[in-house]
Order: sequence, then C-alpha cells, then structure tokens
Amino acid sequence: MQDFAADYLNPIFNALNYNLFALGDAKITPLSILYLVLLSAALIYLSRRLKNLLVSRVLQRTSLDIGSQQAIGTITRYLVLCVGFLIILQTVGINLTTVNVLAGAVGIGIGLGLQNIANNFISGLIILFERPIKVGDRVEVDKVFGEVTAIGARSTRIKTNDNFSIIVPNSKFISENVTNLSLYGNIVRFRIPVKVAYDSDTELVERLLLEVADENEDVVTDPPPTVRLVEFGENALRFELRAWSRSRLHRPGTLKSNLNLAIIRKFREQNVVIPVSKDYSQTRNGSSPPDPSEFDSHQEKRGKSA
Repeated sequence: MQDFAADYLNPIFNALNYNLFALGDAKITPLSILYLVLLSAALIYLSRRLKNLLVSRVLQRTSLDIGSQQAIGTITRYLVLCVGFLIILQTVGINLTTVNVLAGAVGIGIGLGLQNIANNFISGLIILFERPIKVGDRVEVDKVFGEVTAIGARSTRIKTNDNFSIIVPNSKFISENVTNLSLYGNIVRFRIPVKVAYDSDTELVERLLLEVADENEDVVTDPPPTVRLVEFGENALRFELRAWSRSRLHRPGTLKSNLNLAIIRKFREQNVVIPVSKDYSQTRNGSSPPDPSEFDSHQEKRGKSA
C-alpha cells in the first residue's frame, strides 16, 4: 500500500505543489490556483444567493420600492465580493501587499483596450449610488423605450412593449440624454395635437376635447386636463389636449390612440371639421397625382443635359 502511494500519489502531490512562479513572498502552485478558482466560484454563487435572499425575503417586507431593493441588494453583493476576494487571497497565501503588482497589470490592460469595460462598470456603480434610473422605471435612451428590468455591473436590461429585452451599456445612461418617465412619480402628462378648420367654434372644440379627457378612465382629474390653442397654422387652428395619466406609463401609445379615436367621434357628432392637406383634397376632387414614370423621365433628361 505504501509502495502504491509512493508510486502514484506522490507524483500527483508533487505536480500540484510545483512552484510555477512567485508573487512576492507567496509561491504560486497548481494547487493554490485550484483553491483560488474553486473558492472564487463558491463566493460568486453565494453572493448571488445572498442578494436574492436579501431582496426577496428581507427588503420586500419594507416600504422601499423595487428599484431601491435591487440597488441595495446589488451594492451588498459587490461588497461581499470585494471582502470575499481579499479573504480568499489571504487564504491561498498571497500577501495583499503583492496585489499592487496585479493592480498595475490591470491598469495596463485598461490602458490597452479595456476602457469600455471599465467605463461601463464605473457607470454601473454611479447608477446604483445616484439612482438616475432604477428597476421598474420607464425610460428612453438611444431610441430605446421600455421598462428597466435589471441593472448589472456592465449593462442594463430594458424590456420593450414588444416583449424584447435590449441590453444597453451602462455608459449610455451617464453620457447621453435619458428620458425617465418614473423618476419623480408615476404620473406623466400627455400632449395630443388636434387641428380644426378656421371657421370652427373654438369654445365647442375646447369643450369637446375636455369631454374626451373626462370620459377616459386612464386620465386623472388631479391635475385636471387642459386645452391650449397653440398655433394659427397655414390652413388650420392647432389645439393641444394636455392630459395626465398614471395607468398608461407602460402603454403610452394606447392612451394616445384611445384619445384620438374619441376625438374623431366627438368631432363627427358635432360636425367639427378636421382640415386635410391640399394634395389629399385635390385627389378627392378627381385630380390624379402625377405619374411617377413622368418624373423619372424628366430626371433622366436633366441628367443627360447636365
């Protein structure tokens, strides 16, 4: 038995304890690297579990909103990871004073090509601490409109009304203009532009628009809806219905569509005319639009003459 251990196990032990290189006073061996990998994987798993338990079991019982709960859980996980990695390094035998060498290597890596990753990570920390956006907010950034579902170390996930999940780098929320519909509460004012003919009864138009807002269950009464005559257009008076809503932050297009449909019904009942463009009017009166082939032929002649 001893011969078996000497012949088979000793070479394995020797290979695991082979000195690969030295990091300060610490000798780095395959066994220490194995310890480092296994302990780091366990730390990452446990930190994720701790965050989920903290959010779902502890913070959910408080009066904090879901965005605050997620922010506290994520910051707690980052702190656990930082402290845990320092303890793991000490356990493996790496002196913390030698970590300066690793920090220098990381700095060189950032200078050579990791600026984008570092920028997104730091932006993620700024988002968590300053909280310009939080989970559950309705935001628009870089032509992406949807609900924030998760804020990670590198990127933020946004769920659109089409049920698409879009991954947006955190730096976008720091360096670009961001529209947050939920930052100062869950109430937003919607603007519905309306055009009527010049000979329309303006008081009637105002009354009908207010009736449309009052009859819509998604429009709140406080603040009350208002109507403004915003412009004397070329062939129409331009009104604007301004209505506040809490229930349609995630479906703004639905509210606008419902209001527009109700406005059309009201106007038709009261014979309020919505003017049309001159091109459309000429088509309705029997004049046909120009033939596209004639336009192409004209363009071809111009090209030859040029």
